[in-house]
Amino acid sequence: MVPAIRKQFNADFTNEKYQAFLKELHAAHPGAIQFRVAETAVFVPKAFTKKMLDACESIVDAITDPKFKEVTKNAIPKNLQVPGENDHSHFIAFDFGICINEAGAYEPQLIEMQGFPTLFAYEITLDDIFRKHFDVPANYSAYLGGHNKNSYIHHFKEIILGSHSPENVILLEIFPHEQKTRIDFYCTEDYTGVKPVCLTDLIREGKKLYYLNKGKKTEIKRIYNRVIFDDLFQQTPEVKEKGRILFEELDVEWIPHPAWFYRISKYTLPLIRHPYVPATFFLNEITELPADLENFVLKPLFSFAGQGVVIDVTKEDIEKVKDPENWILQRKVKYADVIETPDVPAKAEIRLFYFWKDGQTRPVPANNLSRLSKGKMIGVRYNKDKEWVGGSYCLFEQ
Repeated sequence: MVPAIRKQFNADFTNEKYQAFLKELHAAHPGAIQFRVAETAVFVPKAFTKKMLDACESIVDAITDPKFKEVTKNAIPKNLQVPGENDHSHFIAFDFGICINEAGAYEPQLIEMQGFPTLFAYEITLDDIFRKHFDVPANYSAYLGGHNKNSYIHHFKEIILGSHSPENVILLEIFPHEQKTRIDFYCTEDYTGVKPVCLTDLIREGKKLYYLNKGKKTEIKRIYNRVIFDDLFQQTPEVKEKGRILFEELDVEWIPHPAWFYRISKYTLPLIRHPYVPATFFLNEITELPADLENFVLKPLFSFAGQGVVIDVTKEDIEKVKDPENWILQRKVKYADVIETPDVPAKAEIRLFYFWKDGQTRPVPANNLSRLSKGKMIGVRYNKDKEWVGGSYCLFEQ
């Protein structure tokens, strides 16, 4: 996105550098990275960063509105009500596509958002190791909101631990050591001391939860939640039965509480009006379908990782929907072929991390990740056998 830096980076790039970078990155936790790591970071100019942050702050205004919980009361499926909801999500992730507008200029467009964690810890390690192998201009940083590496780790650790010791806080997931994102679980333990624990290993005694920490039964006082209920309901009956624990009254703190996965999600998009947020509508509230239906995307509200999304929408697709209150129609955006590579340019998506510490009135920007693609969509199945694609991160001009 910064032509001079891109030209220099590509000129200096060698496969030997890339392989050395990968070798050190994979050595941090051997076998834990289960996705392709891209050859390059995304260099983002100040003006573009400001546009993304302006959109985020506009959405934060809506989320911090006292009426937000009432407005989003139907966002949480009736069968997924978890006791103990708190006042706010501790984490928000905003996904932007780098797009081209009608004037031919680059601009961000919000694709999705989530009140749920993402690769907060892995990105620290990625930045550290990337800088060892590739030249990064002195005035470019991965961190946002005035953070540097040390202040970011401090802020992250404060939110994760709250007032508790690391042994009384767990990262909760379903079979964490089998998840594609497990590299982030191990990096989280590196930086905070909090261990990943499988849902099936929880021990319940009344309202209290415990786990075995090096063989010692240890009370869980705070849960860093990484369980996605869509994933839970695809498990065996035994695992699903164990998952019923989460819907009981428990003497634990949640970060974030599962309700925020639904409140801050695709459900929130129709509430936002901003130049960098594509027009989005609840399907059941549309009285007349757009004449240019081919320029919209049909998305189910309650799905994860792009499941059920209809890209090339037809009237027949709309008519097939039996529960329109659970679907949105979102204006399609045009991704830009913005990252010059040795063969064809790549598209890019940027995810901004916002952290919301207890006691603060608003969440604040902190870090990021990016994904590069040369396929029709961002995702592994669209980028098989391609290079200069996969997981990466942004370096922002300061």
